[in-house]
Amino acid sequence: MAQKIVIIGGVAAGPKTACRVKRLMPDAEVAIVDQDSLISYGGCGIPYFVSGDVSDEKELRNTSFHMTRDEAFFLKAKGVKTLTRTKALAIDRKNKSVQVENLATGAKESLPYDKLVLATGSKPNLLPIPGADLDGVFTISDLHKAVAIKERVAKGEVGKVVVIGGGAIGIEMAEAFTDLWGLATTILEFMPQLLPRLVDWDFARMLETHLKEKGVAVFTSESATAIEGENGKVKRVVTAQRTLEADLVVISVGVRARSELAQAAGLLVSPQGNIVVNDRLQTSDPDIYAAGDCIEVKNILTGKKGIAPMGSLANKEGRIVGDNLAGIPTVYKGWIGSFTMKAFERCIGATGLALDAALAEGFDAAAVTTAQSDRAHFFPTQAVIPLRLVFDKKTRKVLGMQGFGPMGDAVLARLDAAAAVIMQGGTIDDLSQLEMAYAPPFATALDALNATANVADNLAAGRLRYVSVKEFLDWMDDFASRPDWAALDIRHPNETKVFVEKYGAGKWVSVPYVDIRSRYQELPRDKTMLIICDAGTRSSEIQIFLDSVGLGNNLVLGGGFNVIRRLGVAWWPQS
Repeated sequence: MAQKIVIIGGVAAGPKTACRVKRLMPDAEVAIVDQDSLISYGGCGIPYFVSGDVSDEKELRNTSFHMTRDEAFFLKAKGVKTLTRTKALAIDRKNKSVQVENLATGAKESLPYDKLVLATGSKPNLLPIPGADLDGVFTISDLHKAVAIKERVAKGEVGKVVVIGGGAIGIEMAEAFTDLWGLATTILEFMPQLLPRLVDWDFARMLETHLKEKGVAVFTSESATAIEGENGKVKRVVTAQRTLEADLVVISVGVRARSELAQAAGLLVSPQGNIVVNDRLQTSDPDIYAAGDCIEVKNILTGKKGIAPMGSLANKEGRIVGDNLAGIPTVYKGWIGSFTMKAFERCIGATGLALDAALAEGFDAAAVTTAQSDRAHFFPTQAVIPLRLVFDKKTRKVLGMQGFGPMGDAVLARLDAAAAVIMQGGTIDDLSQLEMAYAPPFATALDALNATANVADNLAAGRLRYVSVKEFLDWMDDFASRPDWAALDIRHPNETKVFVEKYGAGKWVSVPYVDIRSRYQELPRDKTMLIICDAGTRSSEIQIFLDSVGLGNNLVLGGGFNVIRRLGVAWWPQS
């Protein structure tokens, strides 16, 4: 007899499960239940629909061969029955059925199942502040909200926007409002930086600087205390520091699992509200599986469990559920937290743990930063991509990688390669020797990723002493009053001139890289020298040489001025 499989949830994990099951078990009776009228859409594409990069919301629901994923498509093309505008009310585990209600007619019925899949997704967190329910205040929870936002903007009803939340979705929405529509847009983030816990401070600062250059106002360490309106419509957002006029407010402060059905059915749910599953994505009831944003998943690096609301993971999990339903034992290993995002003309991304997160988890962690070319330096389109490698000093295990650079695939390629190594428990040495495809239009002969691993090797082995970007900026703030310090700038004199004139030749020592070996005796012996170049690689080489001639009181600026010039610091020379 054909298996009856009911899937609750029709956005990402649910449809993926359904399609995988039908490929493996063509005779199975598969039904998807979803309370929305729109199903199987690319939710991560919502900001690009608002921005106009995706012209029609249907494109987010279309296949790559331009068919709309609706009820007719799933029935005719996939053999899957879909019940849209149908709400799952309760699960009867004893009798193996789901009670549902047709939201259009109010009619109720019971759907029998042999196996049940919960793909109920997540819902946005709400701010417990006055005015959060005003007209014009939105969360990005579904495609209907996106359509409503775009309609208001297109009608000219919006001039000023406040985005509350500096995570990926909030930043992407801010870009959408600013880039195409030219709206005055502000981001509020209550943490000290954008993308908190995902990237380290200086990478977030590079992103913030670019956003400001493109006209987005950014206020970190600041939270909304109230949203005010007139005649029921939003007019302003209030913080402890300022009042921001607003015709539209987007709240993007994270999500939580939709696990009410599971809890009511007596399934095991974590204290945080995530559905607990085993490594085959079975719940505490072996006949009920779960996948997507609603489940608790394991972080491979830390061993801790929590929500991982990403469309890419939901699709992988859906396939794994489909395999297990078809009797193919398949295990979900977990995740490490890989992401990338576009922000105007830049992209930023990370995989694994940021340095602060690794230290908080108890790792004996360190990090190195490089800023090298993404492709051969002689190729016309070459650009600098700062990379940061986080690793454990004792085990040399790679814990994370961050990247920032021009919009394109250069940063993504390095992150994906690093993610593969991290997923396998790889070390600095594995990353150093990782074979990367090479041609001058795409990479350097020694790839930027390999080079970053080599810098990490030098640090771990004690061959490199460095200061972080944050330490360097603190040093610069107090530079004039520190007689025991001097900068050794090994860049071209045309580049160093402005600093020598500002700080004096005794404080800002300019000796080109090619002249150090013949002029090292000119260098001060009574000061700690901070060696500076553009990327940090020449500085590291010079440090080793100076150590060999008895001038070991020196440190290297990791990432060099290629990173510093992207931070928007006040003392950087204006071009």
